[in-house]
Amino acid sequence: MSAERIQKLLARAGVASRRASEKLIRDGRVTVNGQVADLGDKADPESDAIKVDGRRLALPLERRYLVLNKPKGYITSKSDPEGRPTVMDLVPYPWRKSLAPVGRLDFNTEGLLLLTSDGDFAQRVAHPSYGCRKLYAVKVKGEPAPAALAQLREGIVIDGKRTQPAKIRRLPKNPARPIANSWWSLEIGEGRTRQIREMFFRVGHPVLKLRRVAIGSLRDDRLPIGEWRDLRKSEIDGLMGKPKAKVGRRRKKR
Repeated sequence: MSAERIQKLLARAGVASRRASEKLIRDGRVTVNGQVADLGDKADPESDAIKVDGRRLALPLERRYLVLNKPKGYITSKSDPEGRPTVMDLVPYPWRKSLAPVGRLDFNTEGLLLLTSDGDFAQRVAHPSYGCRKLYAVKVKGEPAPAALAQLREGIVIDGKRTQPAKIRRLPKNPARPIANSWWSLEIGEGRTRQIREMFFRVGHPVLKLRRVAIGSLRDDRLPIGEWRDLRKSEIDGLMGKPKAKVGRRRKKR
């Protein structure tokens, strides 16, 4: 294997995004063959001992990109000090060391969640600056008034910081079940801790059920809850913002 920039290797190993890996190098936490690495250094993972905080880098043989339909009752983390089940319990054991969740869904939230060994991919999907918006189906107590909906669309102040503008619309009622609660489609471009639950709580309509139904261009209504699958290349490219290959028109022979 040829030498590559160290931050690229760290990102591919799932240690951190490339930008965060550069900070690890600047902070002196990365060594190559016992020497503290400098930003811009290259290394060959097959012949060089690359370590982060004293632990040797384990580079996955291939990059993996999974989409999981997360059930309620699972922590979005690689491990949990309280011993609760994590989303890693739902993927094959041999992959658990290299995979990491992209972003978070809280314990009682279900829906689409990405897991990958590619730190750069995770950064592009999770960070708001790249514009990968997420779509949720939200069941709330009662029916928010127009003024409350306007607040949600414009942004709610949480912990002193206003949320980014959101897109929200009413989902169709079920005439067979005329209940006082309501379902909404909510699209946001950020993912602060318990953000959606806090937004609706602050306008007086607590969330009763929350499900993520789309991540950027990715949607899969057929994936059963608790199941996962590999992403297709076209889906990976779509999430990374890569343009689709153009197919040239064939000229007619005269």
